Amino acid sequence: MPYTYDFPRPSVTVDCIVFGLDNKELKVVLIQRKTSPFIDSWALPGGFIGENEALDKAAKRELAEETGLKNIFLEQLFTFGDPGRDPRGHTITVAYFGLVSLNEHNPRAASDAKKAGWFSVNKLPELVFDHAAILKMALERLKGKVRYQPIGFELLPKRFTLTQLQQLYETILEKTLDKRNFRKKIIRLGLLIDLNETQQDVAHRAARLYSFDEKRYLQLVENGFIFEV
Repeated sequence: MPYTYDFPRPSVTVDCIVFGLDNKELKVVLIQRKTSPFIDSWALPGGFIGENEALDKAAKRELAEETGLKNIFLEQLFTFGDPGRDPRGHTITVAYFGLVSLNEHNPRAASDAKKAGWFSVNKLPELVFDHAAILKMALERLKGKVRYQPIGFELLPKRFTLTQLQQLYETILEKTLDKRNFRKKIIRLGLLIDLNETQQDVAHRAARLYSFDEKRYLQLVENGFIFEV
């Protein structure tokens, strides 16, 4: 006979914050809710974990069920447990965040959502539950982490220009960076592969294309390398 606890237990959910970069604009994936509470309102993708389901698997499952997005690396962000955050009862949520190249991922409403799409982090609809606070923390984590880990490359296409790379950092950090100093510093890190190619079909002067050398980065980290921009 299974053991029965004498104490009430809160429900547990997962919520996913997936960021993408559209030119100079940072965006996040939102869904329009299909079920109560807050039907038709906008929220972060997420839902309840299943019985005996690992948190990481639940986050990936919920993201796929509501947006169709799959094979995305998600990192645990924080746990939110305010007893009043969910009108259905005491619900604890574990938030996850991820970064993707926006052009390579097109969210579409799946079984558990009416709509899904990219929204500018500066032009968001009203979010339900405490999702605005969750998103705010994710943005703060992104701004801090992008300085000491090369996670920003996840937001770019596999082949990018130095201008695109600089615009990424300026967008996330919300500040203008000196072009000469930025390029000098990023090249000195030795983490870019010069592809000996230039942009095609652009109205302006074609710029050189680069890719991120993840293998070299991992080798450097083993030797104590510290990434800092």
